[in-house]
Amino acid sequence: MHEGTPRYIGGVTNTLLLITLLVKLGVSAAVASALARSRTFQQLLFGEQRRGLRQTAVLLAFFLVPLTLGVWVRTTVSNFLAADISFETVILLGLLIGPVEAVVGGVVLSIPAMIHHEYLSLPFYGALGLAAGVLGRAVEKEEVWDFTPFIDLSLYRWVRRNLRHPRMDRQILMLLLIVLFEIAHEWVARMYPKRLFALLTNEWSLQVLVWFCAPMVVGIALKVWNALRIELKLEEQKRLLLEARLDALQRQINPHFLFNTLNSIASLVRTKPEMAREMTVKLANILRALLKDHDSFVPLADELKFTDDYLDIEVVRFGADKLKVVKDIDPRTLHVAVPSILLQPLVENSIKHGLEPRINGGTITLRSRLQGDRVLIEVADDGVGITAGPQNALRRTGAGIGMKNVQERLEVLYGTQARFTVVSNPGRGTLVAIEIPAE
Repeated sequence: MHEGTPRYIGGVTNTLLLITLLVKLGVSAAVASALARSRTFQQLLFGEQRRGLRQTAVLLAFFLVPLTLGVWVRTTVSNFLAADISFETVILLGLLIGPVEAVVGGVVLSIPAMIHHEYLSLPFYGALGLAAGVLGRAVEKEEVWDFTPFIDLSLYRWVRRNLRHPRMDRQILMLLLIVLFEIAHEWVARMYPKRLFALLTNEWSLQVLVWFCAPMVVGIALKVWNALRIELKLEEQKRLLLEARLDALQRQINPHFLFNTLNSIASLVRTKPEMAREMTVKLANILRALLKDHDSFVPLADELKFTDDYLDIEVVRFGADKLKVVKDIDPRTLHVAVPSILLQPLVENSIKHGLEPRINGGTITLRSRLQGDRVLIEVADDGVGITAGPQNALRRTGAGIGMKNVQERLEVLYGTQARFTVVSNPGRGTLVAIEIPAE
């Protein structure tokens, strides 16, 4: 039994060769995981839009800086052969980015080898990059991401599928071509010793392992990045779903508010036409603000201004002697970002269900204050309160469309970081408190 052919850097025994193959798999996983932690790398690699020259150069730098260093380590440190995964890197560049970029990557990766007199590295990796790039263009991008390092499972699935419906499987095609690239790599290295690095042995079984190690190294990196890609896609889908839900909740508010305001105007058209006209102008101002494109968050100062427009309408409707507004606003909270149209539904609820049933009306109080890194906003009224059972005080999570809507929006935007509390004493009034992060 052969001990294994010596390489031109020291000697490669069968044991060292096996260890090297295992370490190469670990190096691939470690480098792929390290790169995946960079947000910039994620954006460049997974970006849907075509990268410009500068973005492509940055993406290549992420690949080439650490892996060119690995080639240099291999040429200078005895028996640390697993640091060099330049062959597999060129294939990855071709599959994921393109043929030109893969050729450039192959040239850069060959520089330390060229310095070490491995003069065939540059032409070989240049040709490999071109071939890998053509392969990457020939298959769908999703098929590249789905490429698996579990070769035995791929072959098993391929046999089962083709026994029933014979056809060309591009996953197997990629696997076979990468193996053929590695066989060509070995052949050139044997034909021209010391001019091209490759793991060589006279044991055919071990050489087969070398051939199939290449697609496994490629597949491990693709699996690491594809898992991250899927996770980011799921996060994006979750974000879009939350935005859609938030938009649906937002749309509930406007018709509800409009319906009640038009009812108020209709009740004054005959008896107080001038007052109805003034309310119509106020309503037009509010609708103009609603129809504008605005963000989900606005400064508290802007939210208070919008609420003031609504209160002006209600003051005209009730009369200044029956509806009073008191504000206790901490100036430090005016620039805090809050969800848009947050207070108006609560104020509307206080007027509709708290003050309107009272003959003498009442007072709406708006308060805000900072509590550490959180902001507390309160809407209180001295109306009839919420009557429920024999209890003197009632705590519940919301009543009416407006209050439920606000609560749901807070859950969508903040999750468990938001607190929404309703405290009501029948005959004495209701307090609605909102506590959110002061971001």
